[in-house]
Amino acid sequence: MPVQGWDSVTELVGEAGSDDVWVERAPRRPDVRAALEHETRLLPLLAPRLPLEVPVPVPVPPDDDGPWRVRHLLVPGEPGDAATLTARDGRRVGVFLRALHRTPHETCEGAGTTPLADPAVVLAGLATAVLPRLPAALVGPAEALLARAAAPVPRVLVHGDLGPAHLLRTGGLVTGVIDWTDARLDDPAVDLAWVLHGAPPEFAAGVQERYGPTDAALARSRDHHALGPWHEVAHGGATGQEAYVGSGIQGVVTRLRWLG
Repeated sequence: MPVQGWDSVTELVGEAGSDDVWVERAPRRPDVRAALEHETRLLPLLAPRLPLEVPVPVPVPPDDDGPWRVRHLLVPGEPGDAATLTARDGRRVGVFLRALHRTPHETCEGAGTTPLADPAVVLAGLATAVLPRLPAALVGPAEALLARAAAPVPRVLVHGDLGPAHLLRTGGLVTGVIDWTDARLDDPAVDLAWVLHGAPPEFAAGVQERYGPTDAALARSRDHHALGPWHEVAHGGATGQEAYVGSGIQGVVTRLRWLG
């Protein structure tokens, strides 16, 4: 049965339990198609460079029935329960992120990887979606967070949406990373946000041990973690899904207070 996501409709094709099960993903919006096309160029170049398994999607031949879509062999494993992630998992993810963030610019250029859309435009959209919904006491801290996020940063290849649902485990270890729709050139601290500040402490310690972030990257990763729910609010508002707006605002308030 197809699974509805924010960006794509996903379906498994093939006999369950076999070695020939494919994941097919159809975009829900034109911009998502562009992102999936980017995956078909980028991931074949990345897969040999990375220490964890990643999907290697290809477009479905155009004479097939159905909408335009991509497919890749199922990456083994199950999404990790965040509570079960260990220090060993964290060390594996830390090594993976170091390799990812060191991807040569020539590789990104060959895949047509682009930076995040104009950060000023993105931040202005978040401000419009979130600030009017905040308690008055948190508007100042929220505006300060936006101002810090607007500062220029180094840009490297990032996954862009790293969380427990996109870390696959086999045999009790993280072995794969999926869902590369948001891959782009951006602040490396984007990928450190959840793994250092939302994950279990022992996992976060393992990531920090092997990745070795600078103090500046650590500070930016806290801000990116605080900004995470803002995107949920904006998505909910843009698509008319008030449940996302409500849960997103709760997250925004909680993380602004966490920042202190």
